Amino acid sequence: MFSDNKKEKSMAESGSSQNLIAQGTVIVGDLSSEGDFRIDGTIEGNIKTTGKVVVGKTGLIKGTLDGTDAYFEGSFSGKLTLSGTLTLKSSAQIEGEVVSGKLAVEPGATFNVTCSMNGTGVGSNHGQQKGKAEKSA
Repeated sequence: MFSDNKKEKSMAESGSSQNLIAQGTVIVGDLSSEGDFRIDGTIEGNIKTTGKVVVGKTGLIKGTLDGTDAYFEGSFSGKLTLSGTLTLKSSAQIEGEVVSGKLAVEPGATFNVTCSMNGTGVGSNHGQQKGKAEKSA
């Protein structure tokens, strides 16, 4: 009787959590989580997470995003800071300031930003690229 309850609790604690912001939902404020985010609605504010952020075609973030990896099909406006990879699908629209470890952009994506890429090389300036990147198709 009690052992089943402990199993369920243990499984919930060990699995990564997924936060879903559904289409039609608008959140104004700051969000912080250790889990992943799937955003199909609108967030106006700051997001901080150690998980992955996925922004669907109807998703929109206005503010700052501080995380590890992000995958965009939707829109972003503000400051984006990632230690890992930023992936932009053809429907993505990104404006503002971006700092990322790696960048993957599909043809057709709008990427009007000031971009700084932080490499994993030795030394503080190794692997950094700064400048304005504009891509529209």
